[in-house]
Amino acid sequence: MFSVGTIPGGTPQSPEPGAASASFPSLAPVSGRGEAEEEEDNEQEPAEIYLCALWTSGYLGIAYYDTSDSTIHFMPDAPDHESLKLLQRVLDEINPRSVVTSAKQDENMTRFLGKLASQEHREPKRPEIVFLPSVDFGLEISKQRLLAGNYSFIPDSMTTTEKILFLSSIIPFDCLLTVRALGGLLKFLGRRRIGVELEDYNVSVPILGFKKFVLTHLVSIDQDTYSVLQIFKSESHPSVYKVASGLKEGLSLFGILNRCHCKWGQKLLRLWFTRPTHDLGELNSRLDVIQFFLLPQNLDMAQMLHRLLGHIKNVPLILKRMKLSHTKVSDWQVLYKFLSEEKLHYRSARTKELDALLGDLHCDIRDQETLLMYQLQCQVLARAAVLTRVLDLASRLDVLLALASAARDYGYSRPRYSPQLLGVRILNGRHPLMELCARTFVPNSAECGRDKGRIKVITGPNSSGKSIYLKQVGLITFMALVGSFVPAEEAEIGAVDAIFTRIHSCESISLGLSTFMIDLNQVAKAVNNATKQSLVLIDEFGKGTNTVDGLALLAAVLRHWLALGPMCPHIFVATNFLSLVQLQLLPQGPLVQYLGLAKGFRAGSREIDDTLSPCISFKTMETCEDGDDLVFFYQVCEGIANASHASYTAAQAGLPGNLIARGKEVSDLIRSGKPIKPVKELLKEKQMENCQTLVDKFLKLDLEDPNLDLDIFMSQEVLPAATGIL
Repeated sequence: MFSVGTIPGGTPQSPEPGAASASFPSLAPVSGRGEAEEEEDNEQEPAEIYLCALWTSGYLGIAYYDTSDSTIHFMPDAPDHESLKLLQRVLDEINPRSVVTSAKQDENMTRFLGKLASQEHREPKRPEIVFLPSVDFGLEISKQRLLAGNYSFIPDSMTTTEKILFLSSIIPFDCLLTVRALGGLLKFLGRRRIGVELEDYNVSVPILGFKKFVLTHLVSIDQDTYSVLQIFKSESHPSVYKVASGLKEGLSLFGILNRCHCKWGQKLLRLWFTRPTHDLGELNSRLDVIQFFLLPQNLDMAQMLHRLLGHIKNVPLILKRMKLSHTKVSDWQVLYKFLSEEKLHYRSARTKELDALLGDLHCDIRDQETLLMYQLQCQVLARAAVLTRVLDLASRLDVLLALASAARDYGYSRPRYSPQLLGVRILNGRHPLMELCARTFVPNSAECGRDKGRIKVITGPNSSGKSIYLKQVGLITFMALVGSFVPAEEAEIGAVDAIFTRIHSCESISLGLSTFMIDLNQVAKAVNNATKQSLVLIDEFGKGTNTVDGLALLAAVLRHWLALGPMCPHIFVATNFLSLVQLQLLPQGPLVQYLGLAKGFRAGSREIDDTLSPCISFKTMETCEDGDDLVFFYQVCEGIANASHASYTAAQAGLPGNLIARGKEVSDLIRSGKPIKPVKELLKEKQMENCQTLVDKFLKLDLEDPNLDLDIFMSQEVLPAATGIL
């Protein structure tokens, strides 16, 4: 059976003693089972892992094959330092038998693999290093190898197009290094014939599924979520001189929190953003430092430290130049700021006289300077490890000072972490980007888990703030998971292992997928990977197709999660499909929790029945009608909206009034089940235009022309236009 999931860290090998298997329940020993059978089981070969890794331009792509479940695991492209610390963590966690990579590699990767191969006493054992030709890792050939693979979970009846669409919902084809690593791994498996060494050559290596791999203590967040939540946002730089790399950070969470004064601090902050964690020790350590610098008595010290950190430059590059004896004067100035003590140096008549008497000592001075510089250079290189460690600590200090500065200016508060809490609790939270753009911002609270339901269905008029509310919940949770203060009065974050979103369609021409197919892929990732500790944000899913199909898909997805019971993820759904409740498409049951609407509620909501699942909570965005105007309060309240008020939004967008009126008329006819008839005035106006066009064509005819054929005019002009005139 095909399985697609997220590994929450740890080696995907045999479970610990007493732990239940992920596939089969734990069974007690069966009486009558002989010792010979038990010894035979104990003699089974242990699981083996074959890893393929590529590192290019500071990014790492990883894929590996696990023989215990015949599954390929992959980790989307992730930033990694030149020391390849992330790759080392992966190796320590999965302990591969073989490490496969390209024969054409960066010197940092070559040096790392050389050290790995020289570790004779590595536990449990030293991995085999396998180099394949670089052509085996080509992007296009890797894609073709993935699409041409023989997978037991894909029916043979699938066409090539269907196979592409199916695999695109599992494999991140936009992560180029990961795709190349997957292609190289498939090539290696085919050559070694792992698991089928004794079978016929036409028997391929069994691959029962693809799974995303996440290191222990890290939170899984895909690229779509980073984009829709505006955690990162690159914009083109207006300068005409920046053609190749003319990108700058736009309005994003990273942009407003990045107050680092040194380049390495900025890199570390980006690294923290790409690796959110639920390691409470690390998170609380970061928050303690931020809170320390937020104390009023430490303000001057924090500002002074932050200013001094701006003097830290590219120390690793300087050390590299020293090894090559290419050091510049500016490099030494970076390591040590020269001070003149306000003294002026000049040549006087006396200095010229001494120069003539003693001779030009310039050459001797240069020789002594060169010797001193060489000795100093050797001393610096001997302490390169210490300098690198100091740089790492300074970068960490720079990041924490930047986060403290942002928390002070924007009024953020310290979040709390509760491993026992499944979900999040946010009191008066704010969107960190929207509050900087809006003149006034209305805070909203959010809570899921405990007795507050697992699924929040949010309705409300268009432009009432539903999408902002979803993003706000996601961003506050993300900020807490990177160790930052958050824009809320209070925030309590439970055990969150992943954040999935379907808020905005990230279109890509290179993928060749429709907008609706991209939406389906995003939801499929959540359905296949989300656990009871995951946070899922879905906005207007199903709008890419007709109303009936979209409504059915949304209801099916929610019912699937509800059927999981206590294993259901924490889901926030914003929708205008009011029929979801009106037609009672969500499951009913005897154990029902009634979430009613307070009496005297403002316009824009209605009471709901008491036959809904206790796992579901209905909320709406509060509004009030003032004549023909619709006043938005941007406040989340319990209840269900009674209309989307699309006509009001259309008027605000500048659509003509007659079109809006016609739209409301058709909408009322559909709701009442009456037939829709064309507007008579518009029909008559169209008929007159057609008649006038035909008359104009007739008047242009030259009736005295002997070559004129009226039969042709009648058949090609008059008869086709008759249906639009009569």
